[in-house]
Amino acid sequence: MIDTQALRAEQLKRAGEVIRHDDFLQDPPAFIAGADVGFEQEGAVTRAAIAILRYPSLELVEYQIARISTTMPYIPGFLSFREYPALIAAWEQLQQKPDLIFVDGHGISHPRRLGVASHFGLLVNVPTIGVAKKRLCGKFSPLDATVGSLAALEDKGEQLGWVWRSKERCNPLFIATGHRVSTNSALAWVQRCMAGYRLPEPTRWADAIASRRPAFVRWLQQHPEVS
Repeated sequence: MIDTQALRAEQLKRAGEVIRHDDFLQDPPAFIAGADVGFEQEGAVTRAAIAILRYPSLELVEYQIARISTTMPYIPGFLSFREYPALIAAWEQLQQKPDLIFVDGHGISHPRRLGVASHFGLLVNVPTIGVAKKRLCGKFSPLDATVGSLAALEDKGEQLGWVWRSKERCNPLFIATGHRVSTNSALAWVQRCMAGYRLPEPTRWADAIASRRPAFVRWLQQHPEVS
């Protein structure tokens, strides 16, 4: 049986360790990673994909995929404990470690301020940004339909991040500090890494790799030495 009280206590402790100001390894970063986690075999296997992009060209230069046995069941509010082991496994396979990581998930925009982007960022001690597709907590003013529409995501009098419409006719992104990145810099870096899609290039590539989408299949055909 999972001791959620112990997990909650660990979340609160680690949330207090998150650095919410800019503390970059290299500024600007030379390499930016995107990280994506999914589940296979009806949840029995956790799959993590990490894509490494060169900045500012945003070209894919390395990717790693790790598949491990899922270590705990899905419990709302504790997803990072279920996801981070596979992220660490993929991280350990990387030849080129990044200077900044975009994680498909929440950073401090979490009820106890420790989403997977913050949890993973703390474990590897690298500047990290959460780029989530859905709200987990907090409130924001309605966005208009125009690209670039922006609102603060707030909870209990605290700004947790930004809600930003990155593409027309698409739902907005929820962007937040993960670790060692300020709220404003998190938004700025996501905006710098856009290329006309809903998702920024680092997490778009991580998703493409994890799901073997056509863009990744084409990339493999062009780079047979890594397939």
